[in-house]
Amino acid sequence: MNDASDHPLTAALKPLLEAVGATAVDLSEARAEDVVLEWDGAPAVAVRLPHLGSALDRLLAEMARQFDGRPLAGLGRTEKQRVVALLEERGAFTVRHGVETVASALGVSRFTVYNYLNRQEKS
Repeated sequence: MNDASDHPLTAALKPLLEAVGATAVDLSEARAEDVVLEWDGAPAVAVRLPHLGSALDRLLAEMARQFDGRPLAGLGRTEKQRVVALLEERGAFTVRHGVETVASALGVSRFTVYNYLNRQEKS
């Protein structure tokens, strides 16, 4: 079994890979930065992780899905605060320009996002 898509480990990991935006690649195509997973003590599949910038886009898309597919900018204040709290839990604000990107998606200012974060810390 040389093709990563044919390996049972790839099938088992498929939902996780999709959720984080990673892809399974054949060992022959693996790069140094890929994560090689073993199966029965032997290298089986390489996983290519996404860039952090695209991770934030995926998190924002997931937030929209959690709020019935509505555009995040159309949410009410309480819902936007909840989105910021969820994104904070997932590390969205560790990404460069994370606050600016989230503010733009929510249709609020950076100052508002910081206020939501500060309010969350106090509670």
